Amino acid sequence: MSKNKTPWQADSWQTKPALQQPAYPDATALDTVLGRLKTLPPLVTSWEIEALKTQIAAAQRGEAFVLQGGDCAETFADCNSATITRKLKILLQMSVLMLHGLKTPVVRIGRIAGQYAKPRSADTETIKGIELPSFRGDLVNSPEFTQAARIPNPKLMLSGYQHSALTLNFIRSLIDSGFADLHHPENWDLDWVQHSPMADGYHAIVSDIASSLDFFETISGHPISTTRRVDFYTSHEGLQLLYEEAQTRFLPHRQRWYNLSAHMPWIGVRTAGLDGAHVEYFRGIANPVGVKIGPEMAGDWLAGLIDTLNPDNEPGKLTLIHRFGADRIGEQLPPLIEQVKQSGAHVLWMCDPMHGNTETASNGRKTRRFDRILGELETAFDVHKANGSHLGGVHFELTGDDVTECTGGARGLNDEGLDRAYLTQVDPRLNYEQALEMAMRIASRVQ
Repeated sequence: MSKNKTPWQADSWQTKPALQQPAYPDATALDTVLGRLKTLPPLVTSWEIEALKTQIAAAQRGEAFVLQGGDCAETFADCNSATITRKLKILLQMSVLMLHGLKTPVVRIGRIAGQYAKPRSADTETIKGIELPSFRGDLVNSPEFTQAARIPNPKLMLSGYQHSALTLNFIRSLIDSGFADLHHPENWDLDWVQHSPMADGYHAIVSDIASSLDFFETISGHPISTTRRVDFYTSHEGLQLLYEEAQTRFLPHRQRWYNLSAHMPWIGVRTAGLDGAHVEYFRGIANPVGVKIGPEMAGDWLAGLIDTLNPDNEPGKLTLIHRFGADRIGEQLPPLIEQVKQSGAHVLWMCDPMHGNTETASNGRKTRRFDRILGELETAFDVHKANGSHLGGVHFELTGDDVTECTGGARGLNDEGLDRAYLTQVDPRLNYEQALEMAMRIASRVQ
């Protein structure tokens, strides 16, 4: 592999074309906010980041499986104990089902504590003849359709940092207090278990796990301490580069640069251009990083990304998150798998079955159909196996709330039912019941 020896600094990206960036009208206010962000304590540590990299390397070898999931776009209003607890519960529930089915460790990565910015297909939107800047997430501007609300406000980056810190602190407190103890998975129950068609199957699995742990500890005479506390990592799309740069630090004891706002940032398809600012920024940080790849990504483009983002072919460094759509994955994924195999690159292949299956429902709502999401995921397992590769993870947009945004699933939600609780600001998410069903399908398929 070739190695990019061009000097790098945290602001090197500013010499490259930068897509999806807000235009701040007040340069003085922007400089003040960025100066403050650069002095605030990091949200995560390099020890945590390196631990995640080790676990991703294990998943690359087939010795672990990665579950990444959470909201399409977090809101500051989501920073409350009930909402955060539900998000953590759904990921813990999914992971325990996968653990039971896959018989391998599950690495948990939340789209949480920083997923406050979203890319948009256009810089502006027009309603009733009025054109305003697009809403780009709580990190940038506000959703209300007024001129004042849509002006990018740099102070929202400070709010984003503060809400991320509060969210992460609460998650850590829950985990450290034993909330994630596998001996007591009943603590993670959500309201759905009282009525869902999946409830009996879920409770049978968690009961089996708890009984197995008790049996092993009884005959061994020692507790399995690692089951009482789980590792939980954070991720978000590294979209707003001024925000990411402000929390990027050079650590003398490691002699490397780290983005300390999240354990694993990723690059979206829209900003993955080889000559673009995002790839330039991401090539210099030591974090494990992800890249979304889809139908528009030709083989040479992918080869360039691998060369640029992981020139030393470091295990655990690079995750390729493919998102093709149920109709296209069978044809378009195999050539990319073959290219990576021929290069000898260490990558984790992860399937995002959500984004390629977005469509418009009969009532005009943006939605995703459960069967198509599941279909792409099952095809991904088959394609990797047929091509001598390994699917080592899944990436879902989901919530612990009782939303109605994706159709289908055990309850057969139809287009007319979407209006009951369609709450997303951007993309449709699996609700807690659909997410659990997806995890059970993955576990049963592997079994």
